[in-house]
Amino acid sequence: MGGQSGPTMDSGDFIDESDYKSSAQAVKSSKTIQGGSSSLSGSESGKMMVGNGGPDSYEVVFVKDNVSVHPTQNASERISGRLRLIKQGASLFMTWIPYTVKGGGRQGSSIMKSAEKDRNLYTIRAVSLAEMRSIRRHTPPFGLQYIIIVLTSGLAFPPLYFHTGGVREFLSTLRNHALLVRSNDDSNVYLVNDVQDPLQRSLTSLELTEVTPVAVVVEPPPIVTKKDETVQPVEESPASTSMQTSVYRQGPRREASREIINVLEKFSMVTKFARDTTAHLFGESRLLGNSEMDFDRGPMRLRNEGSVSKSTGELPPVDGAQEPVKDGKEAAAKDEGKDTKKAQDEESEKQKRIANEEASTNNDTPALVWGRARPPPLGHEEWVTFLDREGRVVDSKALKKRVFHGGVEPNLRPELWKFLLGHYKFDSTYAERNALVSSKREEYKVLQAQWKTVSEDQAKRFAKFRERKHRVEKDVIRTDRTIPFYEGDDNRNVELLRDILVTYSFYNFDLGYCQGMSDLLSPILYVMEDESEAFWCFAALMERMAPNFHRDQNGMQAQLSALSKLVQLLDTPLHDYFKQNECLNYFFCFRWILICFKREFDYNDVLRLWEVLWSHYLSEHFHLYMCVAILKRHRRKIMDEQMEFDTLLKFINELSGHIELESTLRDTEALCLFAGEKGAACIPPGTPPSLPVVEVDPFAVSLESSQNL
Repeated sequence: MGGQSGPTMDSGDFIDESDYKSSAQAVKSSKTIQGGSSSLSGSESGKMMVGNGGPDSYEVVFVKDNVSVHPTQNASERISGRLRLIKQGASLFMTWIPYTVKGGGRQGSSIMKSAEKDRNLYTIRAVSLAEMRSIRRHTPPFGLQYIIIVLTSGLAFPPLYFHTGGVREFLSTLRNHALLVRSNDDSNVYLVNDVQDPLQRSLTSLELTEVTPVAVVVEPPPIVTKKDETVQPVEESPASTSMQTSVYRQGPRREASREIINVLEKFSMVTKFARDTTAHLFGESRLLGNSEMDFDRGPMRLRNEGSVSKSTGELPPVDGAQEPVKDGKEAAAKDEGKDTKKAQDEESEKQKRIANEEASTNNDTPALVWGRARPPPLGHEEWVTFLDREGRVVDSKALKKRVFHGGVEPNLRPELWKFLLGHYKFDSTYAERNALVSSKREEYKVLQAQWKTVSEDQAKRFAKFRERKHRVEKDVIRTDRTIPFYEGDDNRNVELLRDILVTYSFYNFDLGYCQGMSDLLSPILYVMEDESEAFWCFAALMERMAPNFHRDQNGMQAQLSALSKLVQLLDTPLHDYFKQNECLNYFFCFRWILICFKREFDYNDVLRLWEVLWSHYLSEHFHLYMCVAILKRHRRKIMDEQMEFDTLLKFINELSGHIELESTLRDTEALCLFAGEKGAACIPPGTPPSLPVVEVDPFAVSLESSQNL
């Protein structure tokens, strides 16, 4: 097979300059589409901009339909779908979404009508180029062309078969966004972003999972076709029986030192300084020895005995290493500066202290940066792959992870937020959800009638009602009035905001209404655009957030106490500073926690942030780690200016509108993962927004059991 496929591939390979130019021209000449949904079909490739150019905008640069996976050897049982390349910011992602199975339609009879869990298993969700190691292209003399994509982790996706061509255009588009180099060992393999430096090459992977042991890659099994179809000659493999799984493994097992390098490097996007630092660390066999992980201005930094010169950005020589020989002028200058050596030593010590004990705010200071390319938001086409035929979410954990990393497209939020907030259960069906909407709509009408039918004469004798209604009306006219959805006089949406909050005060009469609730409801009504659905989503949110508004403030005190412990764990010098200045109550973070950073970010960023928080993917208390991340980013200024509580509170409040969301989320994710179980131990069970811990009376349980007997 190798001898046959090699020449065939070379004759039509896009890496050849003439072939590449023709393919690139075809891609560039394709129709550009502006809008919010894809309409590219068949073999059409082109560009489609989704969004208004903001952080959530992305561009579809390649689309190919009828790309399939063959779970079995029978060609008639393939799973067909759409392959896309999506540009999000400076990053490129690949997705393959299988078509929705509806017993017919454009998929045709050839699509395997298997359980939806199989579709979910084979779906490829937003894989970035940084995670790809190589692409193997197969162009057999007979049969279908297909590719196998191998990841830097050693895993490989199942072969993707192109039933109507398009492999060349796919690779041509990739070349526009990445460096593709043909492997010297196999002319059918193209290395993605391959560089000579093996350390730098390994750093193209930013996956945050643990290093996965790898085995030998397997070729796809032979495809058994119908009589009128050709047979694709593929070599038999003993491992071909593993085709039922959605990924393959490849490559020899790496040596232990290489795995250690990968574990460290998966935490960072690396600058030249970081690579040199890592090389020194490994060269001196001091990996994590006499050093500790420190987060400086958000990025992760390796902190050891050396420091970085702010003026040059250079790392001091490793102990025992010889300094390079300087020329005569440099030596003379050094001799002339001997009288200032003491002052230089003092300055050097000061720089070390700053580097080791304080967070640098110099944007030019090199650092080991924690980060991963953010995938495009979850859209409707991918969303349906999470659902079975009856509408149940097949894998809620995978869904939460997807939302955590990429967010949700605006047109999908009204549906998906109901799951994230707990209004819809993940295992509910379409029919059950429709019935729930109808019943809850009627229930809401009953609740609303309880106060809307109160006459003026009754209201005079109902002080609690008058008080709550007045407070609600006073707050809603000041809530998000600069947002077009709420701006202007006699705005119907402002009236809906008032009606929902007053109704909630009757629904949860013990809690009533407290200032800040309008901030939590406003984005929900903005997304739902339906009074009843907004109310029930808000009520579901308040199941977790209600302790924030209790009169005894136990819920807020529990969170502030947990925050204090997290800062002590993750930034001891800053915690000690707060202790010395009697700021350990952390009341300056009160507003952040009370309304989930609602007033700290742009409105659209708030929607994105809340999706991350509600996913509860890494932690139910991700917002507390976010507080730590923001404080760490500004601790140099806080400590240098010797801020006390009043000035600190003023400084924190003035950060509103000046916090960059994406970098803060990356910093927070890093802190949360780094803290691990120690961080979780800082937060007692039942701390909001966790659901309250229900204490079970052992005597009552025993009594009930005896009665059942």
